[in-house]
Amino acid sequence: KKGESKLLKKCSLPLTGVGCVKKVVTNLGVLEVTSQGFRLLERAPGVSIDTIKEATEGTLLIAGDIPEMTV
Repeated sequence: KKGESKLLKKCSLPLTGVGCVKKVVTNLGVLEVTSQGFRLLERAPGVSIDTIKEATEGTLLIAGDIPEMTV
């Protein structure tokens, strides 16, 4: 459908802006929003890539070694 996001099937939170977010930081990691999906940039200390895959509904792009973020 026109305007339908390929990144997220359904948002359960109120939308304050559509198509304006470029980076998402969560307790699991840091993701860059691209037209192809969410590109994993860093993962939180002790969090596995498999855990992030399980928690991510949208298309997750993983390329190369994903470092743990430093805090």
